[in-house]
Amino acid sequence: MRHNDDFTPIHFYATAPYTCSYLPERAARSQVAFTKIIESPGEIPEAVRDADLAAAYGVLVQHGFRRSGTFVYRPHCDECEACVPVRLPVQRFVPDRSQRRAMQRHADIIARDCPPTFLEEHFLLYRRYLLSRHPRGGMDDDSREQYRQFLLQSPVDTFLVEFRDDRALRMVSVIDRLPDGFSSVYTFYDPDLPRASLGTYGVLWQIEACRQRCLPNLYLGYWIAESRKMAYKTRFRPIEAYLDGRWREFDADKA
Repeated sequence: MRHNDDFTPIHFYATAPYTCSYLPERAARSQVAFTKIIESPGEIPEAVRDADLAAAYGVLVQHGFRRSGTFVYRPHCDECEACVPVRLPVQRFVPDRSQRRAMQRHADIIARDCPPTFLEEHFLLYRRYLLSRHPRGGMDDDSREQYRQFLLQSPVDTFLVEFRDDRALRMVSVIDRLPDGFSSVYTFYDPDLPRASLGTYGVLWQIEACRQRCLPNLYLGYWIAESRKMAYKTRFRPIEAYLDGRWREFDADKA
C-alpha cells in the first residue's frame, strides 16, 4: 500500500494465530501495518513509531484498521469475519430518548483535554473499571507499565479527555485525531455510579466534539454481533460499516 508517493510504502505482516479476546472459542489473526521490510522469514517487525505510519494512519483507519498501543492493525482471521469496522457520520446522527437522558444526566460534567501521560489517578480508575466490567478478561491485573503500553504509547496524534464532576474524576477517553474525524480508542469510567450511562455519554461527547471541529466521522472500532460488549455501538444511528471495501450504512438488526 502506498498512501502518497512522497512517503515510504506501507507493508503488512500477518501474525500467528492467537486466542480471540472477543470470542475466546475462536482463533484470531491480525494484519499489522509497518514500514520496515522483513529481512528474514520469522522476523517480527517492531511497532512503528515513525512519521511515515503516522502520516498514513488516517488512510489506514478508512480501510478498517485500528490502533492498540504502537501497533496499527485490522483483523485478518482465517475462518472468521465477525469483526466489522464501524463509524458514525456525525452530522446525520440524531440521539434517541435514552441518549438524550444520558446527556441531561451528566450536564454538570466538565471535560478537559490532556496529553497522553501517566497519572496515578487515571490508572486507579482504569483498574477499578476493569475489575468491575471485565473481570478475568486478561486485562484486569494490568500493571502500570502494561497500562502505559496499551493506552499511552502511540505513534500518532493521540490525546486524553478527562471527565470530572464536582466530586471526582468520572471517566477518561483515549482518542486519536484523524484528518476526517476522531478514532475512539478506549474509554474507562467509574463503575460504581448506578445507572450513570457514562459510556453512552462519552460517545455523545465525542460526536459533538467532531461536529464542533467540522470533522465528519467518529470511528468506533469493531462491532461483533455475538459480543454483548459491542452492542452499544449500533445504538448510535445512522451507523456505517466497512464491508467489501467500502463504507455503507449498516443495519445491525439485519446483519
